[in-house]
Amino acid sequence: MNDADASANIARIVQSPSYRVAYRDTELMTGPDLRPVRMELELLKPELYLRKHKIRSTIVVFGSTQIIEPAAAQTRLDQAWRALAEAPNDRKRQRTAAQAERLVEWSHYYDKAREFGRLVSKACQPDGPYDYVVTTGGGPGIMEAANRGAYDAGAKSIGLNIRLPHEQQPNPYITPDLCFQFHYFAMRKLHFLLRAKALVVFPGGFGTLDELFDALTLRQTGRMQKLPVILFGPDYWRRVVDFQFLADQGTVADEDLDLLNFADTAEEAWAMIRRFYAAKETSASL
Repeated sequence: MNDADASANIARIVQSPSYRVAYRDTELMTGPDLRPVRMELELLKPELYLRKHKIRSTIVVFGSTQIIEPAAAQTRLDQAWRALAEAPNDRKRQRTAAQAERLVEWSHYYDKAREFGRLVSKACQPDGPYDYVVTTGGGPGIMEAANRGAYDAGAKSIGLNIRLPHEQQPNPYITPDLCFQFHYFAMRKLHFLLRAKALVVFPGGFGTLDELFDALTLRQTGRMQKLPVILFGPDYWRRVVDFQFLADQGTVADEDLDLLNFADTAEEAWAMIRRFYAAKETSASL
């Protein structure tokens, strides 16, 4: 090989994908064979940040993206009414207006989620290391409200955002260094529960139900730490899921219903969490 051929071949070598340093090889890292590595990274990255910020435990708040603050909900309803007035017989517009009316009725839970986030954060975050840090899915609605309550208290809060086909932006109240974006729902769910000291579940839809029943199954089977699961809004939840019916039919044990607690105010929910851990500490000392 002459010098010109050697130089040309070296140029081809250094341009080849095989010559790239592995961790800088985007094509390699995003390929199907590297899925286990990507999942491990999604497990590890938040873990490292949470350790750095001395986050020891969390309180996780779930709930609907559609339950927004009352003034915004009323504005959305006004827009739906105006659209309906333009075409009163349009069934889709009728349906949209009816749903907007319901969401105005439920919008008070935005304020309650915000108050809960503020109450917990004010009580538990004077200095690090930090316990009971409010953690949400990082999106709008109830998630925003809980993060906003922590922000009102001048406290840290966490957002575990997820990449979706329709891009979901993080809400502006999350502590910047504690907002994470996930690709895999499984890794996101794991981080919801790893440090959780309580799950507080506000009215929501499929996503909220998925997160609730995932946690209930793990608690029922003893595969995660004992913690209070609090359903905010008894009227909503008892209509969405007939838990007593499940027990009456024998598909869950009667004692499985003890996994559920119901609250309707921030103070009530926070008192349940404090009683749970006071009883746990008393039991441990006996």
